[in-house]
Amino acid sequence: MPHRNRPNGKRSGADAKSQSLESFRAHADGEALRTNQGVTIADNQNTLRAGPRGPSLLEDFIMREKITHFDHERIPERIVHARGSAAHGVFRVYESQSELTRADFLQDPAKETPVYVRFSTVQGPRGSSDTVRDVRGFATKFYTEEGNFDLVGNNMPVFFIQDAIKFPDFVHAVKPEAPDEMPTGGTAHDTFWDFVSLVPESAHMVIWAMSDRAIPRSLRTMEGFGVHTFRFINGKGKARFIKWHWRPVLGSYSLLWDEAQKIAGKDPDFHRRDLWQAIERGDYPEFELGVQVIEESDEHAFGFDLLDPTKLIPEELVPVKIIGKMTLNRNPDNFFAETEQVAFHPGHIVPGIDFTNDPLLQGRLFSYTDTQISRLGGPNFHEIPINRPVCPFQNNQRDAMHRQTINVGQASYEPNSVSEGWPKETAPKDGGFESYQERMDGVKIRVRSESFADHFSQATLFYNSMSEPEKAHIQAAYAFELGKVTKPEIRERTVNEILANIDADLAANVAQALGLAKPKRGSKPGKPEPASSPALSLLNRGQPGIKTRKIAVLTAPGADAALLKQLRDAFAKEGATTLVVAPTLEPIGDIAPDATIAGMPSVMFDAVFVPGGEKATEALTQSGDALHFVLEAFKHLKAIGAIDTGRLVLAAAQLPDQAEGVATGDDADLKRVLKAFIETAAQHRVWSRAAQAQAVPA
Repeated sequence: MPHRNRPNGKRSGADAKSQSLESFRAHADGEALRTNQGVTIADNQNTLRAGPRGPSLLEDFIMREKITHFDHERIPERIVHARGSAAHGVFRVYESQSELTRADFLQDPAKETPVYVRFSTVQGPRGSSDTVRDVRGFATKFYTEEGNFDLVGNNMPVFFIQDAIKFPDFVHAVKPEAPDEMPTGGTAHDTFWDFVSLVPESAHMVIWAMSDRAIPRSLRTMEGFGVHTFRFINGKGKARFIKWHWRPVLGSYSLLWDEAQKIAGKDPDFHRRDLWQAIERGDYPEFELGVQVIEESDEHAFGFDLLDPTKLIPEELVPVKIIGKMTLNRNPDNFFAETEQVAFHPGHIVPGIDFTNDPLLQGRLFSYTDTQISRLGGPNFHEIPINRPVCPFQNNQRDAMHRQTINVGQASYEPNSVSEGWPKETAPKDGGFESYQERMDGVKIRVRSESFADHFSQATLFYNSMSEPEKAHIQAAYAFELGKVTKPEIRERTVNEILANIDADLAANVAQALGLAKPKRGSKPGKPEPASSPALSLLNRGQPGIKTRKIAVLTAPGADAALLKQLRDAFAKEGATTLVVAPTLEPIGDIAPDATIAGMPSVMFDAVFVPGGEKATEALTQSGDALHFVLEAFKHLKAIGAIDTGRLVLAAAQLPDQAEGVATGDDADLKRVLKAFIETAAQHRVWSRAAQAQAVPA
């Protein structure tokens, strides 16, 4: 049967994972309703009773099976990263990486490796909103011919803590507070800020979380990082340190905080819907995979420790080498069976990839197996279809809950002779996994290396690297979050003992917003190396064009349907998606509006164009919702265009005259106006308009 995401029902020859799941995929078309034991059901509307008004009978096995299954449908949600969205795809390396690693999936440019990617928020439960200020998970399962490799990371390259023993403390602090289970999906509360103000190693990650990185515009335009330092090992046994990077081909963009808050109420599924719809319409998200490579001889060549997960390697010191591309081309068939049951683990590696002694990574190697056993009901979680490798996985593990494999033969031990010794070990020279032979020595001791002691210089580096708008957003985020904190001593400690050690202006501005005294200069001012890194600013991560951007054509009955089609065609030529938005869904000529103004406000779009028409303009200028639509787009620094009488809508909204990023003209100017509008929309935001926008009501 044709698959909805494959043109003409065709499947990619490389979609090996999809093929391996076919025996588990159930299509109900044309099938009789049956019990789980295969008994056909004649009546699914009524319980078996003793007479039409009599008691229900316990012998009704059909009702009992149905209710029992329903009562047990929910499994424990993830403690963190509970809310997720996912997609299937493929990965292809650009050229052989044999000089760096023996990993098979990084050798042949002609080979496509199936992948499954899950994006997530960290703090909130499954029912929380997509656009909260939070770290985003970015986890990729590569179904390689040598076994599954899981690249389990975030959209930020560092983390809050250095040692895994502090992870339960951090999560307890960031989660909703114990007395009242609030707030949901956010960090603006006492326990989070109490913890991070007492744990200076969190300073770098917290400033990332207060930046625009914590409110991505789309999952499709979000960078990903492996966070930890790993190792590549080539066929000759030579090892190198690496850091993983995912780069969205479309570029990286963020929401504004006002947008993020409004979208949370208008469409809590904003990111999930955007990802799903992009794949359905064929705008497949693409991410390039990159690595920073460090020779073992350079392990101690930096002013920070490579094993410290609260530190990044500035790209000015070690450039990112792009080695391949991932394309997400198919939505899941069933959210629970795939997205909810997928089990990631940083310990799932293949030959050619290995760990380092990063103390946070070392703890994760234990924790992920432990939590999957609890969440998915036992040690056989690898047999759930979405988790199954595409290569054989024969071993002598047996039984336990939810075992699906029916093992044939006498032997369930090794060595054995009754099954001629099978399954057998594979020597490293023939592809068997062998851990890197790292020399280790030292006494057992509970201390942290002195090389982990600098907690502020990279936070200073990050802040120094931001543009002025981004710095303003960071200051506002700290002020907003700390303004929700009820204990004054926590606010004061954060400003005086954390922010003052990052940047004096940052601390002073946040203090002023909170009504605190100007802090003294920090005792440990950051001295980053280098002083700034342009690669860290999102404003340097954009890409030309408006491909996949969502443009609203704001109109009403009485508009010229031919012009609406012309606009659609012009934007589609640039790869954008155009939606006609009107006060009602009444057809405009032969065009049916895609959404109402109330149902799809301007925060859902990247740009707005008002085409005009006397009757349409009259309706829009008398609509408070329509005027708010363009005012809000202006406030959020989006491209705005208007032609002919559409200019009257902008005037009725009292937009400033000669405003930057607003393209207008007569009908005869349409070509020029469209060109200017598209060029502005390609910039994502009109940052030079920020001062004017502040005067516009929310």
